[in-house]
Amino acid sequence: MNAGQFAVFGHPISHSLSPQIHQVFAHQLGLELGYRTIDASPEAFTAEVRHFFAEGGRGANVTLPHKTAAFALADEHSEAAKRAGSANVLTRLPDGRLAAHNTDGAGMVRDLTDRHQVDLRGHTALLLGAGGAARGVAWDLLDAGVETLTIVNRSPEAADALADAIGDPLRAHTRYWEDLADIGSFDLIVNATSAGVLGKSLELPFALAGNRATCYDLSYGVAATGFLAWARVAAARYAFDGLGMLVETAADSFELWHDRRPDTEPVYAELRKKYA
Repeated sequence: MNAGQFAVFGHPISHSLSPQIHQVFAHQLGLELGYRTIDASPEAFTAEVRHFFAEGGRGANVTLPHKTAAFALADEHSEAAKRAGSANVLTRLPDGRLAAHNTDGAGMVRDLTDRHQVDLRGHTALLLGAGGAARGVAWDLLDAGVETLTIVNRSPEAADALADAIGDPLRAHTRYWEDLADIGSFDLIVNATSAGVLGKSLELPFALAGNRATCYDLSYGVAATGFLAWARVAAARYAFDGLGMLVETAADSFELWHDRRPDTEPVYAELRKKYA
C-alpha cells in the first residue's frame, strides 16, 4: 500500500534520522511511502512547506530552526502546540489546510517513564533553557507529576515568559543563571539549551545533581556528550540523551498520519548501537 509523500524540514537537515526511522516503521506495517529531507532556510521555509503540500505531500516533521514558523503557518493547532507556541509536525487536512502538532513533550515523558522506568511524580525539576525546545516539554513534565519546575535561562526574560505562560507560580518559577551555584539540588535536570548543538559548554555546578538525580538531554549523539559527561561526573543516578525521545516523537507523527502505531523498541535498539 502506498501511503504517500512525507518529509522533514530543517536547516541543516542532512544528519536527520527521520527518513530511516519512518521507513522502518512503514516496513513494520506493510506500507510504502516516500520520505525525504528538505533543507529550507528560515527565509524560504514557508514557501517550501506550501510547495511540498501543494505537490501532494501528506505530512511533515519539523525541526530546528523552524518549529515556531511551522506553528505560525498552520490553520489548526493541537492543544500541545498551542501551549508550546511551536510545532514539530504538520499534517495536510482533507480540505487542504494544515494542522500543527507538538509531540516533543509527550515523546520525552514516554521515553523517561516507559522506556527508562523513571517515575517523575514528586520530582523537583530543573529546566535549562526557555526556547522552543523547553516550551515543547515544560507542560508535559508538569502533567507527568513533577512537583516543581525551576526554569533557568541565560536570557531571564524568556524564562519569565515561559513561567508566566504556564501560569502556576506554586509549581513553575524562574531563577537567574548566575544563581545556579546556590539554588540547591534537583531530582531531574533537563537540558533544553542549544549549547551542545553549537559546540559550547554549559559549565554547570556539580551540586545541582541530587543523590538520585536523573539528567536528560533533549539532543543525542555528539550534541549531548558534554551534558551527559557532566552528569556522570556529578554522580547522577541516570544520564540519558534524547534518542528515545526522537524515536517516540517520530512514532507519534507516524500514528497521526497513518492511524497505526509502530513498535518503537526495535528501532530504538538498533539506533542505540550507533549512538552508544
